[in-house]
Amino acid sequence: MKIMVTGYSGQLGYDVVQRGKALGFDMYGSSTADLDITIESDVVEYIDLVKPDAIIHCAAYTAVDRAEDDREACWHVNVNGTKHLAAAAQRVGAKLMYISTDYVFNGQGEVPFDEGDAPSPINYYGLTKYEGEKYVQESIETHFIVRVSWVFGSNGNNFVKTMLRLAETREELNVVGDQWGSPTYTLDLARLLLDMVQSDKYGTYHASNEGFCNWAEFAREIFWTTEKNVKVNSIATEQYPTRAVRPRNSCMSKKKLVDHGFVPLPSWQDAVARYTNQLLHNQK
Repeated sequence: MKIMVTGYSGQLGYDVVQRGKALGFDMYGSSTADLDITIESDVVEYIDLVKPDAIIHCAAYTAVDRAEDDREACWHVNVNGTKHLAAAAQRVGAKLMYISTDYVFNGQGEVPFDEGDAPSPINYYGLTKYEGEKYVQESIETHFIVRVSWVFGSNGNNFVKTMLRLAETREELNVVGDQWGSPTYTLDLARLLLDMVQSDKYGTYHASNEGFCNWAEFAREIFWTTEKNVKVNSIATEQYPTRAVRPRNSCMSKKKLVDHGFVPLPSWQDAVARYTNQLLHNQK
């Protein structure tokens, strides 16, 4: 199977390509250095040349706060780039897997969102990802939309790395404790995405490691598993203002994955332990 992966220089795209190679797939990872997805003619030329059986679209404008002011650039990547890829995939008969986000939801309520709940994004990044979803749904039948949350992996910056860096100089940290969701380890997610893309079980899914936590609990787990003596104070969202509004409830039900025969990801605590162990091993 020939699989093209956008966003190869990012956390998820990198792990998807590495996992695909290990499974013996013919993998084509593209980053902005190889392909500008905002230029339609470049996308057509690249995909006509590769002729993939499937495209896993990991590339995105993910600077959530900057997106509030840099709206044109965010829209070009997350909406126009996705349109170009969907049209090109349709041309060559490729499946398209679009990686979306928990930020398509408004974060209201205390119940995990399921795949059928109506998106209602409350920040611009979430809006552009939802617009991308709609275009994929309307333009290509052989599609997967996979919503993920709180991503961390080896190839890039993330919350885990930030906490460990701060632990080098801080004994106490204030971390938001009233935003809830599920961390997602890209190594675990990559395995699932490649299982899914080999199937014809198309549609919209939620995928993250099992279990829910808030950011303060996430931080405490990171420090506990790495034996860092850092006190974490849980604070309210209002005490840590950001340019973009964040949803309070980013919890998503993964029931559809199980119903369709896919193996759920391990617990988020297990993922943190494996990831931090790998980080510490790489430092030696």
